[in-house]
Amino acid sequence: MKIFIGLIRRELVLALRHAGDSVAALMFFVIAASLFPFALGPSAQALTRIAPGVVWVVALLAALLPLNRLFGADYEDGSLDLLMLSGIPASAVAFAKIIGHWLTTGVPLLIAAGPVAIMLRLNGDAVPQLLATLLPGTLLFSLVGGMSGAITLGARGGTILLPLIALPLMIPAVIFGAAGAVSSHPVSEFSMLFALLAVFFPLAPTAAGAALRAALA
Repeated sequence: MKIFIGLIRRELVLALRHAGDSVAALMFFVIAASLFPFALGPSAQALTRIAPGVVWVVALLAALLPLNRLFGADYEDGSLDLLMLSGIPASAVAFAKIIGHWLTTGVPLLIAAGPVAIMLRLNGDAVPQLLATLLPGTLLFSLVGGMSGAITLGARGGTILLPLIALPLMIPAVIFGAAGAVSSHPVSEFSMLFALLAVFFPLAPTAAGAALRAALA
């Protein structure tokens, strides 16, 4: 456990040293969402209707941006070999890096989502429900994205393959999350989000660990 916590701490330190990836994801989220009022016009009714979907889709795309370097940087400089020899399972190494991605990308997106939703004219009373759906949603983005990043590690055209693998697996989360953000009784939508989380929580680190071992074989 001490090694696992140390790996998470290492990810946070690296994220602070190379903050450009997290800042770029956050800036992309804010700027991309800001373009919709220019395209659709200032109609409050139109913006309010699409705000939850816009926030969800743009958050998904922003979460994908740092994934190329999630394992890639350590793979290129040889650090990943040392991490695999640290005495904990490969799945735990992958899980620590996935947690690091969520803490440095998912949490900032959650914090920014409220002001962005208000900018898109979403009713202030609906913002907490939107954020409640995004909490498991960003966790799913990190789990699926981390698994996809490990699977494409070292592959030719991995930058292109990563979103092709990750996006189809993330679409159900977007569907239920955006629907749950606007539903008056979102029990079924939240149930589906947490069901997806229950599936990927054990599956993603296990698959990512196996992919890391294969990439270093």
